[in-house]
Parts: sequence; C-alpha cells; structure tokens
Amino acid sequence: MSYGLQFLNSGNSVVLDSEYARLCVIESGRYIPNATNGYGSITSFSRVVTSQNPPLVFVRPDTVAGIAQLGGMKILGSPGNWTGFYIGAYSQVGFKPNGRYFVSTFGAQPVASYGMRLWDGSSNLLFDSGTASATFTRAFQNWTFFTYELGPQGETRSYYVVDFNFTPDEYLLINNFGMNMCSGGPVPRSIYNWWDFSAGKLYAVTVAFANPIAFYLPAVFAKISV
Repeated sequence: MSYGLQFLNSGNSVVLDSEYARLCVIESGRYIPNATNGYGSITSFSRVVTSQNPPLVFVRPDTVAGIAQLGGMKILGSPGNWTGFYIGAYSQVGFKPNGRYFVSTFGAQPVASYGMRLWDGSSNLLFDSGTASATFTRAFQNWTFFTYELGPQGETRSYYVVDFNFTPDEYLLINNFGMNMCSGGPVPRSIYNWWDFSAGKLYAVTVAFANPIAFYLPAVFAKISV
C-alpha cells in the first residue's frame, strides 16, 4: 500500500489494513429449535446486517451422543437489510437444531459506542473496535463416497464422508450447504451435513431423483479470533 494504515502482529501477519476488509463478526450466539415443530430454527439478528452480499453464517451444533444433522439453510432479508437465518434438521425425527453460530461479513458495521473505526478510500467501513474478527482455519473437498439408499418416493440419498477432528472453536460455513446442486434431471440435489462427534467424521448427504456420484462441495471452517 502506498499510504494509509497497516498493523502487523508479532508474526509479521497483517492484522489491520486500510485498503482491505477483514472478515468481521457482526453477531454471535445460539440457535434453538423454535420453528417447524421444533425441527427448524429461525434466528433473528439483533441488528440488521447492512452488506449488499448475504452475510456468511458459521454454525457448530452442540456435541451429541448421536449424529447432529443440519440442512435447509436460508438467509432471511434482502441486500442491505439481512435480518436473520433459518436452519433445519435433516428430517423431523430425532435430532433438533441446537448449537452456536456467528455471522460475519467482509467489512465492519458501526457497533462500538467508543473506540476506533477505519474506512477505506471509498468510505466503506473496514474496522470497528466493537466487532471481533474471524479467521479461516481450513477447507477441504476430499469427500469419499460412502453409500446410497432409496427414499420413500424413489429419490436417491447419497452419503459422503471425511475423517474430521472436531476442535471446540471451529465453525462450519453453512451458506453453501443451503444451496441446491445440479443433478442429472430437472429436480436439483438438496444437501445436508451431519456431524458425528463420537466417530470423528463429517458427512454430506445429497438427495435427488437423479443423483450423480460426483461431489466436490468444499467444507470451509473458521473461528472467532481472540
């Protein structure tokens, strides 16, 4: 950068820069089973997220003895006025959505009553001392096809798995698990994710009437920086 502010940490990594936005945590908390007969969860943000692009929502289900199953994620609101998100269970049997989340954007919002703020040359707010930052920890797409089964309406359910050590501070980006995927027919593939804490495995489950074996959706993890 030719001018402005740049802050480096003891590892010589850029922590703050007046040209590039960091991944800022706008809100964090818990999601609970309060919709769809307890098999869905609607979380309303305490403040509207004002980014034009949908905010990134990271979730971590509570550690359970069985398998925590999630899917059907939707961001609620519209550009500049994102108000919350919905997340559901894989089915209305057994697991109900309980866990932690944080919502982030590339750029800050005016949250702090006092402290420091930093803007770029286009007057976009890059940093606010009232918001924490998030750090991407890892990403992978090396899923292994595990098995498949036929559903009650003739749909194919394909299961993919990867070994995963569930560290207590990592959250999964859930946005891409809320988007339908291309299938071999006119009906797209829906997608879900399962967390098997006891076995140390993360699953992806796709459902469609024409369900290809190929699956390359990345799983992206991040944590709140302290």
